[in-house]
Amino acid sequence: MVGALLGAQPGESLRLSGRWSSHPQYGRQFEVDSYTTVLPATIQGIQRYLGSGLVKGIGPVFAERIVAHFGLDTLQVIEEEPSRLVEVPGLGPKRTAKITAAWEEQKAIKEVMVFLQGVGVSTSLAVRIFKQYGDASIGVVTKEPYRLAADVWGIGFKTADTIAQAVGIPHDSPQRVMAGLQYTLSEATDSGHCYLPAAQLVADATRILDVPGDLVTRCLDELAADEGVVRETLPGPDGEPVQAVYLVPFHRAEQSLAGSLLRLLNDRADRLPHFAGVDWGKALAWLKARTGADLAPEQEQAVRLALTSKVAVLTGGPGCGKSFTVRSIVELATAKKAKVTLVAPTGRAAKRLAELTGHPAATVHRLLQLRPGGDASYDRDNPLDVDLLVVDEASMLDLILANKLVKAIPPGAHLLLVGDVDQLPSVGAGEVLRDLLTAPAIPRVRLTQIFRQAAQSGVVTNAHRINAGRPPLLEGMSDFFLFACDDTDATAALTVDIACTRITARFGLDPRRDVQVLTPMHRGPAGAGTLNTLLQQRLTPQREGQPERRMGGRVFRIGDKVTQIRNNYDKGQAGIFNGTLGIVTALPPDEQTLTVRTDEDESIDYDFDQLDELAHAYAMTIHRSQGSEYPAVVIPLTTSAWMMLQRNLLYTAVTRAKNLVVLVGSRRALAAAVRTVGAGRRHTALDHRLS
Repeated sequence: MVGALLGAQPGESLRLSGRWSSHPQYGRQFEVDSYTTVLPATIQGIQRYLGSGLVKGIGPVFAERIVAHFGLDTLQVIEEEPSRLVEVPGLGPKRTAKITAAWEEQKAIKEVMVFLQGVGVSTSLAVRIFKQYGDASIGVVTKEPYRLAADVWGIGFKTADTIAQAVGIPHDSPQRVMAGLQYTLSEATDSGHCYLPAAQLVADATRILDVPGDLVTRCLDELAADEGVVRETLPGPDGEPVQAVYLVPFHRAEQSLAGSLLRLLNDRADRLPHFAGVDWGKALAWLKARTGADLAPEQEQAVRLALTSKVAVLTGGPGCGKSFTVRSIVELATAKKAKVTLVAPTGRAAKRLAELTGHPAATVHRLLQLRPGGDASYDRDNPLDVDLLVVDEASMLDLILANKLVKAIPPGAHLLLVGDVDQLPSVGAGEVLRDLLTAPAIPRVRLTQIFRQAAQSGVVTNAHRINAGRPPLLEGMSDFFLFACDDTDATAALTVDIACTRITARFGLDPRRDVQVLTPMHRGPAGAGTLNTLLQQRLTPQREGQPERRMGGRVFRIGDKVTQIRNNYDKGQAGIFNGTLGIVTALPPDEQTLTVRTDEDESIDYDFDQLDELAHAYAMTIHRSQGSEYPAVVIPLTTSAWMMLQRNLLYTAVTRAKNLVVLVGSRRALAAAVRTVGAGRRHTALDHRLS
């Protein structure tokens, strides 16, 4: 059977319309044009239908009880007299209400499903469309299909464009071209840019949309006039003026962030007045007695700067003492009863910051109490109660998040941004840390001295060699290895064996808790997708009688290592955010749900239609690993990922390891990664706005 069965659910019986045909490879098959749902008419059929998970609140156990009580009248009772469900043993008013709501939702969704069947929308996306627009879904899809790309997570311009063409929107419609221009800018922000030069935007949109360039130019003028984008003349890389085109939120954020930083810098109020005339000799002597260690001259400079300048940046590579410097700053500030807050972009980074400093730390999202839609509880009108705010892993801060954070800092407070500018920039738009380091107005210190203990680490030594464009040392190393292998498939297999077996045998590390596979690519034989499948087969294999949850091509099992791949502000105590790691701990047999225990020690339940918010995390892309640290890191390097073999990518991967790095793959790929400097600067103007 071939064809799209949009809206069909497991457990349903269908009546199909179509035709028989013969396929040269697969033989006789039925080509489906349309279908209707046929409600089951037997006891067994009704029980199987209700127990399939289609109706929330009913699993196999309750399906058996309900059918045993109502028999062939079961579906009629649910449809016409749902209040009678409380007659069934174990079914109280709460579960009855849940079942009734789910039944009504399924009926309403069916109408939308039938309509969307002809435009090729997947089941999960159709459900999201219905959740977003409800009864207005069909009207939005037919009249404003490009709204879907902005309003519905998982629907981009290309999907919306397919739907638009199916409902009759012309190829050269201004609605389509303006949506395409915004899509082109959105793709640029996904690649890290805050804006595009107008000429590049028109050229890219013309190619993507396959329409005349003059039409794109006219639509850009109209879009700017309608304030759908912002145009501004800025100095280009060569000093010549360039017309920059921004999506509105990114223009506002860049202007706002620059303004907030300048206000902090120039504010005469000071919430750390004790350090303006402090005797630094005495202060540093007290600090040495407190910590048991001397500060290097660079570290002393950083301590003074953080406590006397309203805004400061501290950067440096591994082993240069950034963490000890931050701890020293916190010790001095808290000794003067200052209100110190430590934050990092991810939960793992915040946890590590707290361990290194002995001071509580939070994620930026939790500190600001970000809500659905991106609004924060703390902002300029309701600032944080803080004297010194320290932001670790600041290279991960994108423009939007940095703006929300800095906007919430009260007048007179101090801001210290700490990070390694040579690592990968933020996943989101902007290059905030680098822009601050190139803006003359922002005070900064770069730590360069590698301390003796760190210098004995092969991981630290080779991280600095890679960052300098020199190949890593491999001879005589006990914590940095290369397993040479030129075949991509063999590299993937060897990576799995090393991560699951060899590291455990040699170093006694737990393959799920202590070992992380980091790869340049998501796709391909040695990409995160393939490696996750192979690693899952080794670490949580399928076992008879053990429950599973299937979503698309993925299978979730108890014990699986997973990561959240989008922000969800409605889950958990204060939301769960992109990059949060966890372990699958429960797959209740009577519910199509899944429970994850996160690395922040919180249990989160996922409904079936939320499983696409999760991805397996035995292997992950190097980009996704930013801000995290693992005892051991395994890095496959193959020439099939040639475009991704870049120095800052490899450097970032190596610096994620605390104790052990194992490279697996081609010596040629390793040499290319060390040699190749990544793409040029992103299109940003924060440094210009700070001039």
